[in-house]
Amino acid sequence: MRQIVIIGSGPAGYTAAIYAARANLKPLVIASSVEFGGELMKTTEVENFPGFPEGIMGPDLMMKMQEQAERFGAEIVYDDVTKLELAGEVKRIHRGDGTVEEALTVIYATGSEYRKLGLADETRLSGYGVSWCATCDGAFFKQKKVAVIGGGDSALEEATFLTRFADVVYLVHRRDAFRASAAMQDRAFADPKIQILWNLEVAHIYGDEKVTGIGLTSTVDDTETTLDVQGVFVAIGADPRTHLVHGQLDLTAEGTIAVDGRSSRTNIPGVFAAGDVVDPTYKQAVTAAGSGTVAALDAEHFLAALPNEVLVRAGGDPREPGAPVPAAATV
Repeated sequence: MRQIVIIGSGPAGYTAAIYAARANLKPLVIASSVEFGGELMKTTEVENFPGFPEGIMGPDLMMKMQEQAERFGAEIVYDDVTKLELAGEVKRIHRGDGTVEEALTVIYATGSEYRKLGLADETRLSGYGVSWCATCDGAFFKQKKVAVIGGGDSALEEATFLTRFADVVYLVHRRDAFRASAAMQDRAFADPKIQILWNLEVAHIYGDEKVTGIGLTSTVDDTETTLDVQGVFVAIGADPRTHLVHGQLDLTAEGTIAVDGRSSRTNIPGVFAAGDVVDPTYKQAVTAAGSGTVAALDAEHFLAALPNEVLVRAGGDPREPGAPVPAAATV
């Protein structure tokens, strides 16, 4: 039995592993067999993660996080979790290879997945003009023409943000009215850089090595048009990866895992959640990393309060009778 198992290997999961390993909790990170490293593995240059003034490639950043976690003793396995049994003192994590891990605590950090348009060239040109995050990639499109796809608050917010860099921002919506709040709509309508294109769907994304344009189809009469742009920002929502915990962990109205205040504590003792799976708003690598820190410290406090014999059974170091709960590890 283990003291802690971390499910997920994005910024939240690896940061939690760094802190847990430094606290000598010997964490196991189940990193996925396919999507290890999280969404940053699909990006190119990351310019807004602290500590890298010249920027860093997304995959390089995730490899450095993994190496740091392993340096302190975290164990990484590339496998998928197929089932979770979270009730009771001992948590059971079923892996794709048939292994069942037992742990006293679990940190659930599976992140979220941006909704996609479902076009073949969308994935091929990801990082080469196709993006799901204006905050992450907007600065690459200075004095260019870009398109934002969507009609909710996030789409209008992305479009407004991109006007700081792009010369023209086309806001493409498949209906004739936005779902966004009135305040967001007023801001978009008033911005001279934003051109709104109603009743259109994206049928094609063009470009060999980089995006050169999009093909649009009218939802009214099926006519087709082409729009020359160098960037496409898809803003049709994101879904937190919570399928493994449905019926076990409480969820919020936004579909994220509910936690207690600013902590990572879920409704089940010993189960903690971190990263985009608890965050419906910010969804940044740095906020996910901070959330992973919180989860590791919460798990450490939880373990420290358990009876001595339980910790020893899970491979933890025995405490002297009456020893105080250790303070959380700090930077």
